[in-house]
Amino acid sequence: MSEITARDGTKLYAESSGQGVPIVFVHELAGSCRSFDLQVKDWHNAWRCITFNARGYPPSDIPPSVDSYSQGHAAADIGAIMDGFDLKDAHIVGVSMGSASTLQYAIRHPERVRSIVLTSIGSGSDLRPGEFAAGMEVLAELALSKGMRALAEHYSTIPTRYRLQEKNTAEYKKFIDQLAAGSALGITNTMRGVQSKRAPLYAHKDRIAALHVPALVVLGEEDEPCVKPSHFLEETLPGARLEIVPKTGHCVNLEEPALYNRLVMGFIEGVEARRARP
Repeated sequence: MSEITARDGTKLYAESSGQGVPIVFVHELAGSCRSFDLQVKDWHNAWRCITFNARGYPPSDIPPSVDSYSQGHAAADIGAIMDGFDLKDAHIVGVSMGSASTLQYAIRHPERVRSIVLTSIGSGSDLRPGEFAAGMEVLAELALSKGMRALAEHYSTIPTRYRLQEKNTAEYKKFIDQLAAGSALGITNTMRGVQSKRAPLYAHKDRIAALHVPALVVLGEEDEPCVKPSHFLEETLPGARLEIVPKTGHCVNLEEPALYNRLVMGFIEGVEARRARP
């Protein structure tokens, strides 16, 4: 366990397990560093696995002002984690909100990225202007007025997430319990500062088209809000590969951990093999 200091002084909780080439994991809005336990368990014997809690997710600091939360802060915090562990570069694996910040970090610092894995990326990109932000505000008000348990129970009703309960009851309960134990202020500031203010994925088309890093995009077949954005990345991000997981929703790495782990590790091993060639 480590405490890493971000550029603005925010303390970020992080964990490092294993030795070797580093893989940094970046969690989703409803997640935490625990969201990747099923990946770290499989990979830490051969790779250095680094997970962390985003700002607003205890035991990381919870800055009180929403101004301390943005996609720019989220991307910079990935760099702070890498600096804190003295990493020259790393493979970066993101899920949902974590994929968005992973992509932004890669655009800004491609020299520090061995590869990126963008899982369940792009929710809200196809909604009308202001619609995604309005949805985030509803969730923020729910967390503040009814508490984190109510927010967690609401997540269990979202169509793109019911498959987790159906496929993996233990992981579903863990997901709900972890979300319920979070900070209402922290997740509300994240919704209002990071999620509500981020541009649709398509707004970054030119910068994405100019990015040259190995990329894997992973999509759950039933994760409708991420379908068009994922195909957009396959078409726009040079050399990106899209993998679609059948009968799967938004929580791909939890719903189908064995398949997800094989897909992602096969991709990362392929990147390393190509780097080793003269």
